[in-house]
Amino acid sequence: MLLTIDVGNTNTVFAVHDGDGWRGQWRASTDGRRTADEYAVWLLQLFALEGLTVDDIHAVIISSVVPQTKFSLRQLCLKYFRSEPMMIGDPEVNLGLRIDMDRPREVGADRLVNAIAAHKIYGGDLIVIDFGTATTFDVVGADGSYQGGVIAPGINLSLEALHRAAAKLPRIAVERTEKVIGKDTVPAMQAGVFWGYVGLIEGLVRRIVDEYGKPMTVIATGGLAPIFFNATDAIQHADPDITLVGLLEIHRLNISEKA
Repeated sequence: MLLTIDVGNTNTVFAVHDGDGWRGQWRASTDGRRTADEYAVWLLQLFALEGLTVDDIHAVIISSVVPQTKFSLRQLCLKYFRSEPMMIGDPEVNLGLRIDMDRPREVGADRLVNAIAAHKIYGGDLIVIDFGTATTFDVVGADGSYQGGVIAPGINLSLEALHRAAAKLPRIAVERTEKVIGKDTVPAMQAGVFWGYVGLIEGLVRRIVDEYGKPMTVIATGGLAPIFFNATDAIQHADPDITLVGLLEIHRLNISEKA
């Protein structure tokens, strides 16, 4: 079985694939101070709930945008799974895609993994919107090449900044409102954040398609993808697990090359 680990700025997702399907997925807050043993105590208890043990894992692949986590996760793999992990970004790991950027090495690992998965699943010219700590719009060519994209502040980051900068504004949850015009502070904030992001999505998708010059399929991923997918026609698919699929494809590619 393959253990995939996707480390984002806010959350880290662990998932196990048995060759036919996903056996389990678990999410933890990302913390660069967490040790290999702390990861193991948490993860192995969750394994047990699904009837899994450390001996079931034969390989590990990791994508991380938080450098401080890499050492502990590598130690977790070596100590508990007796496996050297495949790390996205290491020179020997072939991603199987062309990166058409001025500085290819600066592109986040998660964005490249998403591009690979989107091309595999949907094909054609694509925009992948990832609702994470940042909201990213990634352009993938019909040949699977990574063409660049847009980085905007994430919605939760915007909410936190609004709360901190304005003393009288409370913390709120992301929630769709029936009306844009709020009759109280909280509904007004919720409308501004939610429908403001819908406007951001629609405006950027339109501009990207106009600049690219071809019809494009838009896929949303990340925890908030389903909420926005149902609020605008600019998004054709919601796929919260697309990063895991990308990690699975990269692992398969590299294993087949070694065979």
